[in-house]
Amino acid sequence: MSRRVVVTGMGAITPVGLNVKDFFASLKEGKHGFGPITKFDSAGYKCHVAAEVKGFDAASYMDFKAAKRMELFSQYAVAAAKEALCDSGIDMKEEDPWRVGCAVGSGTGSLQAIEREYAKLVARGPSRVNPLLVPLMITNMAAGNVSIQFGLKGKNINVVTACATGTNSIGEAFRSIQCKEADVMVAGGTEGAVTPVGVAGFCALTALSAVDDPDRCSLPFDKNRSGFVMGEGAGIVVLEELEHAKKRGAHIYAEVLGYGCTGDAYHITSPAEDGMGAARAMLSAIRDGGIAPEDITYINAHGTGTHHNDLYETRAIKAAFGSHAGKIHINSTKSMIGHLLGAAGAVEFIACVKEMEEGFIHKTAGYETPDEEMDLDYCAQPYREEIPYALSNSLGFGGHNASVLIGKYQG
Repeated sequence: MSRRVVVTGMGAITPVGLNVKDFFASLKEGKHGFGPITKFDSAGYKCHVAAEVKGFDAASYMDFKAAKRMELFSQYAVAAAKEALCDSGIDMKEEDPWRVGCAVGSGTGSLQAIEREYAKLVARGPSRVNPLLVPLMITNMAAGNVSIQFGLKGKNINVVTACATGTNSIGEAFRSIQCKEADVMVAGGTEGAVTPVGVAGFCALTALSAVDDPDRCSLPFDKNRSGFVMGEGAGIVVLEELEHAKKRGAHIYAEVLGYGCTGDAYHITSPAEDGMGAARAMLSAIRDGGIAPEDITYINAHGTGTHHNDLYETRAIKAAFGSHAGKIHINSTKSMIGHLLGAAGAVEFIACVKEMEEGFIHKTAGYETPDEEMDLDYCAQPYREEIPYALSNSLGFGGHNASVLIGKYQG
């Protein structure tokens, strides 16, 4: 019999709060983090708005020397991991470090390092490139730095599945504990890609919203949606084998019950039009958790605000749940924090856990106008009700579909 896995700690760095408490308070208020791009001059770009992290100071979470050897995405991960581990109450001096692992992913790594060092290469030649360029930029360095900072010597992996990275990371950590590879996993995603090449690349794909009004730029599931808004930050959770958590008297937020992932095998950027890949991922997570589709009353959707994603995700939900789809509350956290790419699923997982804890489903901010064929409940207003189960979806370029099923801890 597989082992039960629970959530005992959470940490978040987001555009609407530098910790879980402030992040969730903003979601409850319907407060967004959108504004003009400040990290570079966006004149000449089609997009001028992003959801930037504000007020972050790496020195508040780690020593100066350590911070200097990390790019922003790694700093965000270490900061969120510090909060999550403190929240969990785990004392690494009391743990077998070989049984405490790490699964932290990033979709892009450091575009900043690539941009910065390529400019040096062109202007001054190869001898001027930073010797640390490679360990600064590669995506696995978030997991590497988290494990180094906190002494995590167990299984250490970096899942990279574009915008499904955070969800896959948590799912793979869940599996690692179930299968006795670890007793504790620090898991999640991180991203810091609000850079010239990052924004230019997504603009060229016509994926980003070109709307300059911060209140109307990110409109998941709305007929007037115009693309996603680039966000940044990190979400990290501590997952723990149930008996291990109980033995040390840990506070248990929720239980991870199931995990499903599939590939569309369809297109490098567009989800499958019939939504069957995402539908199968949801149903796999539900089956893995031992519940029925009709038990689901809430889904935190991928909900990017692009035309294709929101339409095809709607089709996926209908394909998975049939007539029951109309009874499910569906919201998009991206309506307030934008799309955190590799960090999105992890931050949204934290939103699900907090919503379950407080019996509060946040609204999809800005949602006003229904679109043809998209006739489900997209949470134009928040709900206050018990949430026995929550399903969190992520879809990534390349056809990656991932869903995690969370349940109230029943003892």
